[in-house]
Amino acid sequence: MQTRREALKIIGAVGVTCAFPFSANELYGQHVHDHGTLQEAPPTTPKFFNPAQLLVVSRLTDLIIPPTDTPGAAGAGVPAYIDLVVNQDPALQATFREGLPRLDTICTSKFNGVSFLQLTEPQQIEILTALSEATGPDGAFFHALKNLTADGYYTSRIGLMQELGYNGDAVLAAFPQSTIPEH
Repeated sequence: MQTRREALKIIGAVGVTCAFPFSANELYGQHVHDHGTLQEAPPTTPKFFNPAQLLVVSRLTDLIIPPTDTPGAAGAGVPAYIDLVVNQDPALQATFREGLPRLDTICTSKFNGVSFLQLTEPQQIEILTALSEATGPDGAFFHALKNLTADGYYTSRIGLMQELGYNGDAVLAAFPQSTIPEH
């Protein structure tokens, strides 16, 4: 080592990498969200998806985090976030280029030619449940979508402040417990 400072940088980098094993792309949205309003996010021109694909991604995100007393994932701008992140990551581009057409193929074969957006909500949930249990490319697509949805939602103003009640630099006596059964 040239200097003690260089040694400390290396030790610090190793510690951070081991304790926080996420790539920069997975956390990219924490730096690019527009936190201007608590209302629905304005429509954007897609960077990666075409408008029809963005509608499918929007519906998928709202099935993963639906609107309740707070806006759902689409209302928090998650589809635009996913579009931005996928546009920056060639591996995610491949996953979504394969996953979205495959989603429609699964729907049309299972429901007599009906595409995903034309299905009823219970049918859409049935398809997503099967994808969540799948392995291979179908499972990879769903898990990438679910991870990006959660990251985008809980780093948005709506997810962070309205849903989680984060107030910035406030000290909490205890952290709220998750009410989601699977967590």
